[in-house]
Amino acid sequence: MNPNKLDHVAYWLADRDAVADFVTSHLGMHVIDRTDTFTLLGSNARRGKITLFEAEGPRQRGALKHVAFRVSSLDEAVAALPAGLELERPRGGEAYFDVGEEGVRFGVVAGPTDVDYDLDHVALYSSEPEETARAYGSLGFGPAEPGPAGAPRVEVGGAWVEFHPGEPGSPEKPLLNHLAVLVDSADEHIAAANDLGVKIDNVVDAANTYAVFLWGPEQVRVEYVEHKPTFSLT
Repeated sequence: MNPNKLDHVAYWLADRDAVADFVTSHLGMHVIDRTDTFTLLGSNARRGKITLFEAEGPRQRGALKHVAFRVSSLDEAVAALPAGLELERPRGGEAYFDVGEEGVRFGVVAGPTDVDYDLDHVALYSSEPEETARAYGSLGFGPAEPGPAGAPRVEVGGAWVEFHPGEPGSPEKPLLNHLAVLVDSADEHIAAANDLGVKIDNVVDAANTYAVFLWGPEQVRVEYVEHKPTFSLT
């Protein structure tokens, strides 16, 4: 398995418009696509994005701790947030905050980037962080040194997935739909999953993409998505 980059993080939300309004107003993103079932948002369609799927509430946080976006200036990113928003500032160069009433937690992290609000990292709860990080290695994620929080993490295309101590549980209505990584060939990853004995959840052949969804550690779905030649986003 050889993913190229972290393409998007997908949520299940009862009120996707509330989160979409926040990120378009305060996090430098725009609506890339909106359908009856989902809203796709990002600052650049070719970089890290978030997808908000319509779902019945209330949602449960489960494995997802937060998603953080990389910015060139933390001061400017914080200044763009609404006045009075409660911020957590655990370390220099980072700020975290809650959005809406469904457990969505975002962060902004200062770092070198040519596109502001690209994905920096996804933080997941894990009952065995070190073991989970090693398991992601078999799914094509690269080894990485622990992040600033000291949590074990893995790397894909300059972004990270990190694993914080905690119980993800088995929620009936999880907040996290899936993590998606971009690949050159979904068929190659289907074959690799079969060879490794990784459980395939679904294969989706859409108009512009072809993807396989696998069950990763602790019931986190990972999508390996291939862009077809017709793929085009604005």
